[in-house]
Amino acid sequence: MTASDSAPTGAVPPPTSSTSPARPTPRWLRAVATYLRRNPFAAMLAVVVIATGFVTGTFLGRFPEEFAAGEGTTFELGLWWTPFTALLFGDSVIGGVLALALILTAGAYAERRLGTVRAVWVFFLTGILGILVGLGAQALLLSWGSSWGMLASFDLVADPTIGTVGLLMAASAFAPALWQRRIRVVGFTLLVMFALYAADSDSVFRLLSGVVGAVLGVMLAHGTARPSWHRSSYREVRTLVAAIVAATGLGPFIVLVSGSWYAPLGLVVSGFSPVDAQPMDTSCTQDFTADCSRQAAALLQSGPGPFLISLVPLLLTLLAAWGLRTGRRAAWILALVVNAAIALLTATAVGINELLDDKTRGKLLIEDGIAMVLAVLVPIGVIALLLITRARFQVTAPRAAVRRFTITVVGAFLVCAGIYLVMGLIDGDNYLDGQPSVGELLADLVRPFVSAGLLPAIADPGIPVDGAALFVYQWVGVPFWIVFIVAAIRLFRATQVGSHVMEEAQFRELLRRGGGGTLGFMGTWAGNTHWFTPDGQGAIAYRVVNKVALTMSDPVCAPGAERETIEGFIAHCEAQGWSACFYSFHERYLPIFQSFGWQYMSVGEETVIDLPGFELTGKAWQKVRQPLNRGEREGITTLWSTWNELPSRYSREITAVSEEWVAHKKLPEMGFTLGGMEELKDSDVGIFLAINKDGGIEATTSWLPSWTDGRVTGWTIDFMRRSDGSMPGIMEYVIASAALHMKEQGAQVLSLSGAPLATKPGQEVTEPTVMDRLLAWLGEILEPAYGFTSLFRFKSKFNPRYETIYMAYADPAQLPRIGMAIGSAYLPEATPQEYLALMQTITNRAGER
Repeated sequence: MTASDSAPTGAVPPPTSSTSPARPTPRWLRAVATYLRRNPFAAMLAVVVIATGFVTGTFLGRFPEEFAAGEGTTFELGLWWTPFTALLFGDSVIGGVLALALILTAGAYAERRLGTVRAVWVFFLTGILGILVGLGAQALLLSWGSSWGMLASFDLVADPTIGTVGLLMAASAFAPALWQRRIRVVGFTLLVMFALYAADSDSVFRLLSGVVGAVLGVMLAHGTARPSWHRSSYREVRTLVAAIVAATGLGPFIVLVSGSWYAPLGLVVSGFSPVDAQPMDTSCTQDFTADCSRQAAALLQSGPGPFLISLVPLLLTLLAAWGLRTGRRAAWILALVVNAAIALLTATAVGINELLDDKTRGKLLIEDGIAMVLAVLVPIGVIALLLITRARFQVTAPRAAVRRFTITVVGAFLVCAGIYLVMGLIDGDNYLDGQPSVGELLADLVRPFVSAGLLPAIADPGIPVDGAALFVYQWVGVPFWIVFIVAAIRLFRATQVGSHVMEEAQFRELLRRGGGGTLGFMGTWAGNTHWFTPDGQGAIAYRVVNKVALTMSDPVCAPGAERETIEGFIAHCEAQGWSACFYSFHERYLPIFQSFGWQYMSVGEETVIDLPGFELTGKAWQKVRQPLNRGEREGITTLWSTWNELPSRYSREITAVSEEWVAHKKLPEMGFTLGGMEELKDSDVGIFLAINKDGGIEATTSWLPSWTDGRVTGWTIDFMRRSDGSMPGIMEYVIASAALHMKEQGAQVLSLSGAPLATKPGQEVTEPTVMDRLLAWLGEILEPAYGFTSLFRFKSKFNPRYETIYMAYADPAQLPRIGMAIGSAYLPEATPQEYLALMQTITNRAGER
C-alpha cells in the first residue's frame, strides 16, 4: 500500500501563512485537555480520591473508621454518612491506586455513555444502595447466628470502585452490542468470582452495586432501540466463553492472594493454607490422628514445588481460555477435562459425601453445606457452558500434531512417575511408616501431580518425611506440567496452520496466474478443500456436505484445460463415493456440462461493472451521483487498505460495528459464498472505508481480488456494513468511490458479487423445471429474512452487466440431498433457535403481506 493509498482521499491541505507560526501545544497536553473536557466527573473523582487518601491518612498507613462503612459504624454507631464517604477514598495505597485506574478508564467510559450529570448521581446511587443492601444482608446473617455474618460484621469498607462498578453496569445499557455483552458477561463473572472466593465486604458490595447498576441501566434505556441481547457472532461467543473460563479459573488464586480462607469457596483451596512445617510426631506411625494429617499436609505442601503445583489449575484454565478465543477444539477439550476434574476432585476434597449422607448432614453448618454445593456447581456451570457452545469450537489440529502431543505428554508422565516410584523404593527409609510397597506408591501416585486443595486429607502414614524421597514428592509434578503446558501451546499453534496450508498456498498461486473468475478467491475461505490436477496446474475448491461435493466458483486452470480439470474432479468424487455438484460457475462452462448430459439451472446473477469506460455521467447515474456529491459536501473521505495495515482504532471500530449488526439479527449468519469478519482479515483482501469528518467510520466494504498473470485486474465486493446514523446513501457513495479508485489503479472489472436466487431484469424462464420453481419459491420465502431481491435491486443502480451463475449436477434423483447440502453450506452452524427465528421471520413477513 502506497502512502497515497493510506491517506484519506479528498483531504484539504492546511492553509499557509506568512507570519511566524505559534509554538505548537505539546501533544500530551492536548490529550490531557481532551480527556478533561470529555470526562470531567471521572477526572474530578480521581482528584478527590487522591486528596482524601492523604487527608484521611489511608495513603499514610492510618484508617479513619468514622468515614468507613460497616455494620459497626453505620448501624451501631449511627454514622449515617459513611455509605457516602466510603465511596470517596481507598482503604490503602494499593486500594487507592486500583480505584484510580478503574475510575479513569471504566468510569470515564461510563461517563461518556451516560453524560456527566447522570453519571454523578448514578455513581452515588448505585454505590450507596450497594453498601446499604450489603450491610442489611450482613445484619440479617448476624441475627441468624451465621459465621459469615459474624466475620463480615468486622469489615470496614472504603472503596470508590463500588460506585464505579455500578456506574459501569448502568452505562452498559447504552453501549454498543459488542461492549454491552463484554461488560456484563465478563464483569459479572469476575464480580461473582470475587464474592465467592474472596467474600470480603468490598467484593460483595461491588457485586450488589453492579446488580443495582444493571437494573438502573435497563430502566434508563427503556424505550430506546437497543441491540438484541441473545445474538452474537461466533467470534464474539468464543471471546466471551474464553473470558468466563479464565475468570472462573482465577477463583482459587483469589483465595491464595487475599488469604480469604473462610470465604464461601475458600475451603476449595484450604489445603494451600500456609502452615509452618514441623517434623512429624513419631506417635503418628502408630495412631494417624487428624492432627497427624494436618502435620503431614503442612510438610508435603511446604516449599516452592507444591506452591507451583497449586497454580496448575489456574495455568491450565488460562491456557484453555487462550485456545478457546480462537475456536480451538483441543482447547475446548482441555477446558472440559480440567473443569470435570476440578468438579470431581473438589467434591471429594470438601467432603460432599458428608452432605449426601443422612447421618452426617445434620451435623454440618448451613454455610458449610452451601459452600460444598457452590464449590462443585462452579466448574459444573462452566462445563454446561462449554457443552452448549461446543459448535463454536471446531478448529482442529493436524493428526501429526495430536500424535506428537500425546506421545510427549504420556512420555513425560511415565518418566516422572517412574522417578517417583524408583525413589520411593530406593529411599523408603525416609517414609513415616518405613519402606512402602509398589502398590502403596501407586495408590498415592496422583498426589504429587495434583493441587493439594483438590485432594482429600492425608489418611495414612505412608508419606515421605525427609531426604530425597520428600524432595522428589514435592517437585516431580513440576517438570511434568511444564512439559504438558509447552506441548499444549505447540498443539494450539499447530491448529493455526491447519493441515491444508500447503494446498491453500498452491491454490492461491494458481489464482494469481489467472483463472477462477471474479468469484474464485472465495475458494480460499475456511471450510473449503482443494483438489488439484495431477500436474498441479489446475484446481477446484470444494466442500463435502452429506456426501455431496459442492464446488465454489469456476475451475482454476489455464485456458483450454477446463474440460480436463472438470472431468478429473468428477472422477475423484466418484472414487470417494461423493456426488459432485458444481455450484456458482459462469455460463462459458455450460457447454462442458451439456456434453456430459448433466442437468443445470441458474442459481443467481452476478452484477459486473467494466471499469475502463466507467463514468458517472448521464441520467442513468443520477441515483449514484447524488449520494456521492452529498458525501463530498459533508466532508466524508475514503481509505483503501488491508486489515493488517489498518490503524488499530479502525479495526476495533469495524469489529464493533459488525457485532452491532449481528446483534440486531435473530437470524443465523449465512456462509459459503457470503463472507464475514474472518474473511475480511485476509492479507490479499482490500478494505475500503468511508470516514466522516470526525474520524469515525461511516461504512465498511471488503473486496476480493482476481488476477491476470500475477496482476490484480478485478475486485469483487464481499463484506458490507454501515454504521448506525450513517449518511443516507452511504453505500452508494462507497461503491462509486471504490469504482473510481480501482479505475485509477488500472483494474478492469468491479463485481458486485452474485445475488443468490435472483433473475436478471427482463429474463423469463421458459418451461421452468421443478427445481426452477423450487428455487423461485425459496427466493420469495427467504426475501423477508435476508433481502436477496432488495440487494439485487440496489446493485442495479450501478447499471451493471449481468452474468448468470449456474449449478450443474449429474443425477436428478440426488436433488433432495443436494438441496440439503447447499442449505447446510449456507447455514453451517445455525442452532435450532436460529432456525426457529428464521421461520418466525418468514411467517410474520408473509402475514404482513
